[in-house]
Amino acid sequence: MSRAVILVGNPARPYSRAMRIGRTLVAAGFEVEVAATADVDAPERERDGQIEIRRYRPIGPLARSAARYRAPDPGRARSGSRLARIVRARRARFVEWVFWPHTVRAWWAALARELAPADLYHACGLLALPPALAARGRDRRAGRRSAVIYDVIDVTLESNNALALPPLVRRLLGIRERRWARAADAFIAVNEPVADRARGRWGLRPRPVVVPNYAEPWTAPSEPPDLIREELGLGKETRICLFWGRLGPNLGLDETAEAIVTLPAAAMVVMGFGRGWDASQARDRDPRFAGRHFTLPARHLDELPAWIASADVALVTLPPVSYNQRHSTPNKFLEAMAAGTPIVLGPDLPTMADLLAREDLGSVARSMAPADIAAAIQEILDVPAGERTAWRRRIAETARARYSWPRAAAAYRELLAALRLVGDAA
Repeated sequence: MSRAVILVGNPARPYSRAMRIGRTLVAAGFEVEVAATADVDAPERERDGQIEIRRYRPIGPLARSAARYRAPDPGRARSGSRLARIVRARRARFVEWVFWPHTVRAWWAALARELAPADLYHACGLLALPPALAARGRDRRAGRRSAVIYDVIDVTLESNNALALPPLVRRLLGIRERRWARAADAFIAVNEPVADRARGRWGLRPRPVVVPNYAEPWTAPSEPPDLIREELGLGKETRICLFWGRLGPNLGLDETAEAIVTLPAAAMVVMGFGRGWDASQARDRDPRFAGRHFTLPARHLDELPAWIASADVALVTLPPVSYNQRHSTPNKFLEAMAAGTPIVLGPDLPTMADLLAREDLGSVARSMAPADIAAAIQEILDVPAGERTAWRRRIAETARARYSWPRAAAAYRELLAALRLVGDAA
């Protein structure tokens, strides 16, 4: 049996795209491993159906710089003399620039030592690409044939995480980024704008095959789910506004929380994981948000549709802070479609806004001001109950017909066939 490794530069707990790709590979006859980063409270190894998930613990001199998925200890940043803090900050900046991406290099070192050979290395994002290329190099030196697919989930140096880099540093790092990107055997991207940007930025030939973040088809049960209110003990009159996924900065969570406390009988529910988890829980305890803000753990890919369908509004209130954010189609947007939950979108996000308007999926906030976010949410909440039920049904049917994973999987299988990793996709 052929073996495939999906490399993910986060703990994959969960990472929907990796699981969908993995299941497609299993159906194509591969043994599949998801090679992810370690996390403090995640098991080193677990199985999800026929997919093994292994989290590699960072090793080597940069292990202390490994990505953290919980909030850093603020006490350490303030410890020591002012001079010591300045020296520490400048040293961290030096490491960040010279060894970029420094947060995953110790993970790369662990993969170089421990990752078993494979026929296919699927790199989810640029942070996962260098260890995939290194593994292919080891295979070639050992006389084995393997291939690397670069999955352009974003353009890393045009993402939120790169906003703090000085322009000159970003340009110099771009040379490294281009070299890595062009070394892959094949390319896929999450949508058309990202595919075009990758081709233009890195000169990729051929253009990446578009494999969108479509969700699996989902059919609602005869009795509409109400999992969130049941979990939190909330009454039927409480309107649930749900954000889910990885938590962190530049996601509009602060502005959206401020918006929701101005709406009668509405609550913001945050369901996710990541370094913003502690900040979200702190808001739960803030008296200003008492009974209006709740934080829940992330749910498994297969459970997620019912939880999303339990919300009145899906929050994709992202600020347009980077190219990636403006032109992304994140999992949450497409998962909301599959569940039939109307979406409130942040401003100046043209790729999602075009789809939202074309398919009548929800409303767009005029700005990231809490009052404008609140107005967009209220627009959905004001739809009469009967009309809202029919609207939700239309959204789910649209997703099932035109924006579901089997369509994306077919494009991916065609690429596997072109690489001669499987038989003819036809």
